[in-house]
Amino acid sequence: MLRFEYPEHLYALLAVPLLLLFFGLAWRARSRAIRRFGDTHLMARLMPRVSRYRYFLKFAVLLIALALLAIAWANPQYGVRMVKAKAKSVDVMIAFDISQSMLAEDLPPSRLARARRFTQSLVESLQGERLGLILFAGSAFVQSPVTSDFNALLQAVRSANPSMIPNQGTAIGEAIELAANSFEQNNKNHKALIIITDGENHEEDALDQAKTARSDGLLIFTVGVGTEEGSFIPVEENGKLAYKRDNTGQPVVSHLNEAVLREIAQAGDGKYFNLAAGSGQVLDALREGIGRMEKRELEQQAFSEYNSYFQWFVGAAMLLLLLEFLLPYRSSRRLTGKDIFDV
Repeated sequence: MLRFEYPEHLYALLAVPLLLLFFGLAWRARSRAIRRFGDTHLMARLMPRVSRYRYFLKFAVLLIALALLAIAWANPQYGVRMVKAKAKSVDVMIAFDISQSMLAEDLPPSRLARARRFTQSLVESLQGERLGLILFAGSAFVQSPVTSDFNALLQAVRSANPSMIPNQGTAIGEAIELAANSFEQNNKNHKALIIITDGENHEEDALDQAKTARSDGLLIFTVGVGTEEGSFIPVEENGKLAYKRDNTGQPVVSHLNEAVLREIAQAGDGKYFNLAAGSGQVLDALREGIGRMEKRELEQQAFSEYNSYFQWFVGAAMLLLLLEFLLPYRSSRRLTGKDIFDV
């Protein structure tokens, strides 16, 4: 199994497109400076041994070397020893609302940003359990089945946004039904669902689905995101910031529907929490609630030893940097005036 010991260091790869942009701007500035001296063809005859292709080649080698160093910084590793271990855990599915109403800013910087940050902390605080992720808006889908791969789960949470589901709404009932069907059939009393939503535009079958799921052993917690006072929903129209409007042209105000979320939690024999009260308190309460659940023993296979391969990337990067240093900007004297494609 391939993994990165420090995956956050891969963000250094974002420097590559920035350097490309800088090189493009610098090349344009260089070309304009040469044109100010005289005609382009005349200047090319005055500088016969200056190779424009060497500039591009040297820069490409430099970029590849920097990308390899960024990968080395993240320390790629490969598992070399698999062991079997027994662990006791609860299966927890997180249902995350990505509807447009989550873009409202009554819980700054926005409901979605606050919910995303809270969900990341929730995943990190429940790493003794097996976790899964459902994304929902007007419909729901399983983004990650129940797993112990928390890095993949965190990445899925970071990338969650309203554009992933075209039909809008808040299909809580569908999310509950999907979660109930996502657990193993023999798991009757060791599973929980945490719904993170503003409760807007809920389907009428949400309560019925919560009762049905509870009868099958699923414990349901709800976390409300937003305020009862509500806020407008910012959207982008023709590249400009605007607010979502109804059929009459009036701006839509989205409110946190606490009553529905309380009823769903009650039907699921769990508890309701308001994120505005403080994410730390909600995390502690959820961790305590999950911790009190009966855990089941599972046998899992996992790598206990990993070999690091960062040195190979560092070595390749050093060779490329040496090549970039030795490669001249001027073209070869032996190739001047020759057609290298003439066989």
